Amino acid sequence: MQTTTLHLFSSFNFYYALLKEISMAIMAATQGFTLGLSMILPIGTQNSMLLSQSINKNHHLVAAVLFILSDALLISLGVFGGSLILSTNALLFTLLTWGGIAFLLSYGAMSFKTAFDGVKTSVDKNSSKKSLKLVIITCLIVTFVNPHVYIDTVMVIGSVGGQYEGDAKIYFLIGAILASIVWFITLAVGAAKLSKQLSKPKVKCVIDCAIGLVMWLIAGSLFWSWLTK
Repeated sequence: MQTTTLHLFSSFNFYYALLKEISMAIMAATQGFTLGLSMILPIGTQNSMLLSQSINKNHHLVAAVLFILSDALLISLGVFGGSLILSTNALLFTLLTWGGIAFLLSYGAMSFKTAFDGVKTSVDKNSSKKSLKLVIITCLIVTFVNPHVYIDTVMVIGSVGGQYEGDAKIYFLIGAILASIVWFITLAVGAAKLSKQLSKPKVKCVIDCAIGLVMWLIAGSLFWSWLTK
């Protein structure tokens, strides 16, 4: 009788510990997913570029995968302590900021040029398509020469994830990376399927102008952040 009671008690402890572990994993992963999605949803450089590539069906899945891998790398760096390095290094912040401003102003100008040259690009769609090499290089620049990406992934998501310990930190990381996977794949596939509607000259012109405006607004916000830091 006593042996049976001890066995039941041991089984209860095992299942209780297992249930507690599962609950903790779900909570940590959910917070990582929710925070990751909230950081990635607002339109920014990565989303703008991916939207443009998807509308043109120009290596858009390659771009999506590159953004996912880049986010996974930066989020991991932040969760495992990189957020402290970035937040305390003034020189690194300044270099990233001015590099980002220069790139964003250039990218925005190209978007406006594409919008105003809409008649030409609509006649020859192939002329607006980039080579695979150029798409890869642009994706890397859009990601790694953009301070906002570091702020969102390394500092914000990394700081929250860094508060977890043990396995919970891994579950949080998985949730955050999953958010990038879901969002970038959905955006790439969805925009490509709607490419006929979105690639109409007037619609494309509006999208390109919006992308250019977003790029310049982000550049302005980076400059203001540098001034007030």
